[in-house]
Amino acid sequence: MLFNSLIFLVFLAVVLLVYPRLRHRPQNVFLLVASYVFYGYWDWRFLLLLWVSSGVDFWAAARMGRTDDPSVRKRLLLVSLATNLGLLGFFKYFNFFVDSMGVLIASFGMEPHVPLLRVLLPVGISFYTFQTMSYTIDVYRRRLEPARDLIDFSLFVAFFPQLVAGPIERATRLLPQVQQPRTVTRRQVETGLNLILMGFFKKLFVADTLAPYVTQVWDDPGAFTAGQLLTGVYAFCFQIYGDFSGYSDIARGVSHLLGFELMENFHAPNLSRSPAEYWKRWHVSLSTWLMDYLYIPLGGNRKGRLRGYVNLMVTMFLGGLWHGASWTFVAWGVFNGFYLVLYRLTDGRKVDLHWPRAPRAFAWDVVKVVVTFHLLGIAKILFRSPDFPTAWQVLTGIAAGHGLFTFGAAHVFVVCAIMLSLDIVQEATGSHTWLADSRRLWLRFSVGTALLGITLAAAAYRVYSNPPFIYFQF
Repeated sequence: MLFNSLIFLVFLAVVLLVYPRLRHRPQNVFLLVASYVFYGYWDWRFLLLLWVSSGVDFWAAARMGRTDDPSVRKRLLLVSLATNLGLLGFFKYFNFFVDSMGVLIASFGMEPHVPLLRVLLPVGISFYTFQTMSYTIDVYRRRLEPARDLIDFSLFVAFFPQLVAGPIERATRLLPQVQQPRTVTRRQVETGLNLILMGFFKKLFVADTLAPYVTQVWDDPGAFTAGQLLTGVYAFCFQIYGDFSGYSDIARGVSHLLGFELMENFHAPNLSRSPAEYWKRWHVSLSTWLMDYLYIPLGGNRKGRLRGYVNLMVTMFLGGLWHGASWTFVAWGVFNGFYLVLYRLTDGRKVDLHWPRAPRAFAWDVVKVVVTFHLLGIAKILFRSPDFPTAWQVLTGIAAGHGLFTFGAAHVFVVCAIMLSLDIVQEATGSHTWLADSRRLWLRFSVGTALLGITLAAAAYRVYSNPPFIYFQF
């Protein structure tokens, strides 16, 4: 069920009509059933995997809570990890590894006979797998008491606003909200509506407006000048940001209307002054998950600088693979790992998200933003490309410089500038809900009306098309 669909709006209206009339326990049961309806709308068979993950992890954590034997606890953790990673590996990566093995065999001049299966990728499996694994890991580390109620735990795993594309919540944060009685305040309604409006604006006006030009460029890179290809890269950077952060905003907004608070997943990433800062601003729920459950357990930088660089590269390699079963995603992850290592070698200062006030320092930071944006844009060419030849064609087309200042597609720059302006306002105010936070009623009314009008116009323009969110494929 897509957020940008009529059926979801009807579904949400029913949920918001029934939910406030129930007490805490019936609320959780109702939300769990609603979440299963939401997820099963794609394909009811997907629910079976969700139930397996929920059941195994609930059982494993409960057993951990009843024993102090380290070997038993470790075996229970391994059961949880093997089940979750086994399901993720089979449904998302089986054909990828089989196909890669076939290419390797063929490179030795042998005839590969490797079977490919018609495996349907369950929506959101990468997201909820990481979320539920973090629960059993935290219970194993004794950072969290096991959940005692299967309904509560199942709702933590399947909570529909963030089920299919995050944010990837931690049990230490979301599970207590599930377990405790909730009352929806006026403030939550205001911020929730603010986030939902902003999310739909980012998706319908920003991402879906830029998408056709991006598709044209990547469908036939050779037909475009260097300037037009560069415009396509700019468009994709803002398309994927608008698409993904728009989803996160809607998810957080809907959660507010239900009395929940989800983590902020984006902090104006296009204003990053270094690759390290970017990963503190972009997809924060994933980057912190990789830090806490992969990079630090590998040793982090505690065992020397060289080991720290290796751990960083391994983490980003796997982060790229998490995004998709393709070598271009892996290469994108490696590219970002290289950027992070290079940053540590050349600078390495602790990332500070605050901007300086001194004019000279501020101007230098603006230069760093421009350089960082273009470096990350080069990596995003790999992210968008279906294969290496396409990525190479886009990259070499830009590097050749033919028609570098023949941009075209003026609407791309207008949309990107509007999106960047929203980020600047967010950065200046320090709030994602700056519009709802404003005490100036005229500002809230005028800006809110403008955003709503533009969003409705964009929706009406695409009334017969319904582009899915990009991160649904992950």
